[in-house]
Amino acid sequence: MKTKILFMSIVMYIALLFNGCAKDDFQETDSLCPEVVSTSPANAETGVSRNRVISVTFNEEMNPATITPTTFTLVLNNVPVAGTISFSGKTARFTPTASLAANQTYVGRMTTFAKDLKGNALQSDFIWSFSTGANLLPLVVDTDPANSATGVVLNKIVSGTFNTPMDATTINATTFTVSQGTTAVAGTVSYSGNVAVFTPTLPFAPNTIYTGTITNGAKNVAGESLASNYVWSFTTGTVVAPSVTATDPTNAAFGVPLNKIVSATFSTPMDPLTINGTTFTLRQGTIAIAGAITYSGNIAVFTPTLPFAPNTVYTGTITTGAKNLAGVALANNFVWSFTTGTAVAPFVTATSPANNDTGVALNKTITATFNAAMDPVTISTTTFTLRAGTVAISGTVSYSGLIATFTPSSNLSPNTIYIATITTGARNLAGTPLANNFVWNFTTAPPVLIAGAPFVNLNSVERFGIIAGVGVSNNAGFSQIRNMDVGISPGVRTSVTGFPPAVILLGAIYASDDILPAGTAAMLVQAKQDLTNAYLFAEGATSPAPALVAGDQGGLTLTPGIYKSTSTLLIQNGNLTLDAQGNPNAVWIFQIASDFTTVGGAGGSIILSGGAKASNIFWQVGSSATLGNNTIFKGNILALTSITMNANAVAEGRMLARNGSVVMTSTNIIDRP
Repeated sequence: MKTKILFMSIVMYIALLFNGCAKDDFQETDSLCPEVVSTSPANAETGVSRNRVISVTFNEEMNPATITPTTFTLVLNNVPVAGTISFSGKTARFTPTASLAANQTYVGRMTTFAKDLKGNALQSDFIWSFSTGANLLPLVVDTDPANSATGVVLNKIVSGTFNTPMDATTINATTFTVSQGTTAVAGTVSYSGNVAVFTPTLPFAPNTIYTGTITNGAKNVAGESLASNYVWSFTTGTVVAPSVTATDPTNAAFGVPLNKIVSATFSTPMDPLTINGTTFTLRQGTIAIAGAITYSGNIAVFTPTLPFAPNTVYTGTITTGAKNLAGVALANNFVWSFTTGTAVAPFVTATSPANNDTGVALNKTITATFNAAMDPVTISTTTFTLRAGTVAISGTVSYSGLIATFTPSSNLSPNTIYIATITTGARNLAGTPLANNFVWNFTTAPPVLIAGAPFVNLNSVERFGIIAGVGVSNNAGFSQIRNMDVGISPGVRTSVTGFPPAVILLGAIYASDDILPAGTAAMLVQAKQDLTNAYLFAEGATSPAPALVAGDQGGLTLTPGIYKSTSTLLIQNGNLTLDAQGNPNAVWIFQIASDFTTVGGAGGSIILSGGAKASNIFWQVGSSATLGNNTIFKGNILALTSITMNANAVAEGRMLARNGSVVMTSTNIIDRP
């Protein structure tokens, strides 16, 4: 026995001398030499994912300095594969720089330069091989918002992009979640292309950290799961981004006419400079469609250069390059698609008055000529309409030959912009509707001078419900300016306060220091000049001869004309009635040398009768004007200094201050006259 032990010791000693290490027969499960015990992929494994990380596991901890691109290699057809090496514990990992090629055999090698912590080397090179499949192991390659993004808009839609098509049934509210701390965010999950989308039910909270997670329950079409959960976070800001609220054609529309004009409606006025061929595109597959982009109101329009191809899918996209007037971009690209039919729709070839005509007679009948015979049943007051602002004009509609005619029930108003529309409800004899609503506008002639006052032409300042020199403020309450703009010049945007809670419906705020839209400052200078001209015209009007008035006008009834006060003027003891005596062209000019004040409430408002119109009433005020609490006011105030609207005062008209401020104190309304 002693002889055997002595013999074994000699053998081990000789092995250490010549080989550096040897196996110990007395400890069968513990090797003194480093060995490769497993690989991933395994030797001869097939169908390996093309983005697999290659690993080698040893029986003991190794010296990391010996695990290098020289000792650990991967080759394809004798050509080394580029990649990076990492080592932890007993495992060495090779991460290829690019995805592996499909359906190829790769050879891995770990050489004898790899050593353990005692300096013992592998006894021989370890070589194994495996074959790739056609698929990539699924990975999340991009997110929106990006990881650690800050200032994310509150109506952001969250998305994750994969490197390979996924099984849509595995992309759901279980595998794709967004949370704030431990609280799950309610929302819906959808999947299209390689992109998973989480749409929150409600806007995010401001200045809050959110975490997105896509779990390894998400699988590609081959049934392979993500290697691990993908987790990222982002922080919200304070703003709500503009959004697309409607499109024409609608998403997934079918049978769209070949001469369709494509449009998108936004939730808020946009910066026209950001609505262009880069931010609004139309494609058929990967092919860009040529066309012209226009923007008006809240609507962007894409007019194709050529008709669409029949029975073809087209995709519209509005990118996050589109921004509102405050410079806030869309939260997400807006994408929709539609499919054409085979028909070319009928269209309007001419109108009378023509689009943008001015000086149109007040007894004008409105006509539209089509390119083809129309179904008379579809040409009606429903499909052919006329409006002044948001007010529908009553009239009758007839159709003969190729011409549709709208005859107003009464004369049109002077110096008024009218909008005519023929809708897609109008169809030709084959039943094909217009591809798009056809809309045009025209402006009527100024009113004929009557035995009252001459009409005061506001020119470009007519677009403003409020314009001021140094400040515009809304001190409290949800005030509204409807169908008109708000402007300040030479004052700057920081001097416009209280918006919100005040809102502008179908209008916008313009300040002298606005960079966008281009030309804003010059536009405001012109508007202020037009206000000055109108003020001086009203102040100097002498024909017919002004009637002198003084003190309180409450309880009186005044017919059209010029009324002059050499001091202050009040409407206090009852309402002031302005009677047009049946003449829709009746005009009033009030020349007030100093302050103008209404008391409001039970008395002190303006009452119109006999067809009088607020647009034909002008209050030229030599100092400042104040509308009392609950005043119901009619007409355009042209004040030298300032205008104040007290609590709940409402006006059908304009508040135009040449030099001072316009102040809304609490819950005021200004309607377009």
